[in-house]
Amino acid sequence: MDNNPLRQVWLPIATLIIFIATWQVCCVLFKIDPWLLPEPRSIALKMVEDSALLWKHLLSTLSTALMGTGLGLLIGIIVALALHNVPFLRTALSPFLVLSQNIPIIALGPLLMIWFGYGLLPKLILLIIVCFFPIALSMLIGLGQAEPQLREYLGMIGASKWERMKRLEFPASLPYLFSGLRITVTYVVSSAIVAEWLGGGKGIGYYLVLKFKGYDTPAVFGAIVCIVTLSLLFYGAVALLERITIRWRPRTVKWRGGGAS
Repeated sequence: MDNNPLRQVWLPIATLIIFIATWQVCCVLFKIDPWLLPEPRSIALKMVEDSALLWKHLLSTLSTALMGTGLGLLIGIIVALALHNVPFLRTALSPFLVLSQNIPIIALGPLLMIWFGYGLLPKLILLIIVCFFPIALSMLIGLGQAEPQLREYLGMIGASKWERMKRLEFPASLPYLFSGLRITVTYVVSSAIVAEWLGGGKGIGYYLVLKFKGYDTPAVFGAIVCIVTLSLLFYGAVALLERITIRWRPRTVKWRGGGAS
């Protein structure tokens, strides 16, 4: 694997620039109708024109996604700890946890709107349902990965169940927890967009619906750019938080010819 930081950063950027330039040239060369596929330049100008409106809706989506992720993280951790420490609950509830992830968001969303109205609550419930399962499942696996020798040693010296959890099992589960959190943040923004699409008066999802119904294709592409950017920022924030939190993780050994360094 290439470990050159500059290459890892600049190569994707260069690829993106080439892609956008090719897109622009093709739109001009083949005279593609703007309502069908707008030029990148037109999209950028539209985003500048709607910058105040985009910013307002983006902040609303960001707030909803952050609350949904935070609550999903909290509930996921609680569920994982409960299932790990109470085997009966794990056997009884595991099928229902899996079932909760097989209900389509597009079907569950309208039901939540009927039951709880068009405010913030149904959106948060939808995001919690999307978020908590990857976190709970990943952490539950991690809690069971603690080294058996250390678990046995703590039992020999009389450590309580709480001490074993605090000093061994929970730290061992952190890499798995962050793996689940990385999966979660890749879905949470798109789930928030779906929730705003189904009902509400603000957010990028609401903006997207308005522009779509008005056949304002450059604005639709501008909304997509905002959504992708927000998702990447979420993912980058989780990766940074993981690097700060898990300082004890050993670095990857690099292989150079005949030896390791």
